Amino acid sequence: MLEEAVELGALYQVEIGLEPEARQVRIIWAQDEADGQIVGVQFLDTDGSVPPPPVTDPPAKDGG
Repeated sequence: MLEEAVELGALYQVEIGLEPEARQVRIIWAQDEADGQIVGVQFLDTDGSVPPPPVTDPPAKDGG
């Protein structure tokens, strides 16, 4: 829920979580409420709405 109005189709940077990293989103729908707006967003940094998993190093190969 947002206290300030946003525009459909507008692009924003959002941060979600305890150690957030900004992600670009597009507002795809908005519903006005008495105390603000509820909005639907499309994340533009991936094909789905879930961020990609963090990149990790491959497991070390056994040398022996």
